[in-house]
Amino acid sequence: MFDLVVIGGGINGAGIAQAAQAAGYKTLLLERHQVGGQTSANSSKLIHGGLRYLETAQIDLVRQSLRERQSLLKLAPTLVKPVKFYIPVYQNSRRGALTIAAGLSAYALLSEFHALGRFKTIAASKWPTLAGLRQAQLKTVFQYWDAQTDDSALTRAVVNSAKRLGAEVFEQAELYGVTHNADGCQVQYHHANQHVSVSTKAVINASGPWVAKTLDLVSPPLKSPALSLVQGSHLLLDFDAPKGIFYLESISDERVIFVMPWHGKTLVGTTETPIDTIEDMGVTPTERHYLLANYRHYFAPHLSETALLQKVSGEYCGARVLRDAKATAFSQPRETMLHDNPSHPRLLSVYGGKLTTYKHTAQQALDWLREIAGKRRSVADVEQLTLR
Repeated sequence: MFDLVVIGGGINGAGIAQAAQAAGYKTLLLERHQVGGQTSANSSKLIHGGLRYLETAQIDLVRQSLRERQSLLKLAPTLVKPVKFYIPVYQNSRRGALTIAAGLSAYALLSEFHALGRFKTIAASKWPTLAGLRQAQLKTVFQYWDAQTDDSALTRAVVNSAKRLGAEVFEQAELYGVTHNADGCQVQYHHANQHVSVSTKAVINASGPWVAKTLDLVSPPLKSPALSLVQGSHLLLDFDAPKGIFYLESISDERVIFVMPWHGKTLVGTTETPIDTIEDMGVTPTERHYLLANYRHYFAPHLSETALLQKVSGEYCGARVLRDAKATAFSQPRETMLHDNPSHPRLLSVYGGKLTTYKHTAQQALDWLREIAGKRRSVADVEQLTLR
């Protein structure tokens, strides 16, 4: 019998499995495809505090994210690397230099004045060296620090850590039922041409944008809370990688666009497009136009959109779960949501969240598990486990 079965091998499921096994709970992780191969392979590849979340007063999230950034820089030095970020401010920018400086000052304060919290302005004489950034009406360029990672590799590293601690992990494992009982759960899945049924004291549903579909497999039936889905699309352009990441105002709405290095090329993202179901996910022509128009405005005004389309060497799209609210996707909270139900006390569902804060999410899930299954003798401290 297991203490915990985790459904979903993305970064949140990986972190929960690692934390639970380290805390002494016998843990099984089930992933329908490959660990770190879905949403956690399709992010913006950033380990960051979320400077733009200051605009929507998500102070606690930024503070927590910055702490987690520092932790991951220490625990995963080969996977999480500091990187320079640049914010150009133009004559017609919606966010002026004073606003940006105030935000970066708050960012530095929330980072507890760590070395990566420092920022500066770039001398105008250096602007022509910034990857061909548009110079017309450019007033100020700020440079600050955050970090970049290979999201899929980081997820696999966390799962490998959980496995070294003794967790069982099965990929290509198709869930087909969770029966909730008063004293535990029965989890049924298909793996390696076999139907398997295991008993567990608790189940955590960490299946990302498929979280509601997983709940559809629960018996007795359980309704998912009201949620919305947004997709974020990225384009990989066949241009030499910039030496740093550009944090840019969209030319058409309130969002921000990142232009960043990725495997020697230039990655541009992201969008926030509402979708009705996970089956609707996919890069749309409108999103391609949106991203290319922004890139063209800042870096390639001499090229037509048709010419830029020919430079697209890859694209990907991931979905995020947000609270079902009337606010725009940009302004909706990004904190992870953990949801249980009095009728199913041994089942916890994880909604949304950020790549950066997966360890914090795992700790919240672990607190819930202790209430359900009792305390165990810890075998390791995840804050001391190197990820590789």
